[in-house]
Amino acid sequence: MERNKVVLVNQEDLAIAEMDKMQAHVEGKLHRAFSVFIFNFKGEMLIHQRANHKYHGAGLWTNACCSHPQWNQDVKESAKERLHFEMGLSCELEHLFSFIYKAIVENELIEYEYDHVFAGYTDVIPKPNILEVQNYKWIAPEALLYQVSKYPQNFTYWFKMALEKVMKSFADAAE
Repeated sequence: MERNKVVLVNQEDLAIAEMDKMQAHVEGKLHRAFSVFIFNFKGEMLIHQRANHKYHGAGLWTNACCSHPQWNQDVKESAKERLHFEMGLSCELEHLFSFIYKAIVENELIEYEYDHVFAGYTDVIPKPNILEVQNYKWIAPEALLYQVSKYPQNFTYWFKMALEKVMKSFADAAE
């Protein structure tokens, strides 16, 4: 499942063009992305450690999966497809929110993404793709928040930004 292209978008998430993924990250072009957060029915969150050969974020911990939908591809369907590809999981996903972020990451690359954030629930044991994932774990949100605050360098930039918003989204829904 090669995803060597990204969809360039404007600030309203309207598709403008398609570009090589690395070129978009070198030039810092705003492009469409998604992040999937998976919980089990005990309330634990699934996180994974990115494979060491990834072009950025290698070896860092992050949400269940994240990637870039392709041209003319539905974002939610792309997220479900990628979740199955990376973690061997299939479940319903709910769109929580979208946000734009820009960050300079390692290898002098620039993440500038219009990120669509989804959440889902499953108790199925993940079957990670070793080309994408080197480790995974289920973790209680409180323990995860502590780990992120104590060791922020161990987590991807987008995960730290989205995690705060995901936790707020669930807190708001509980009220």
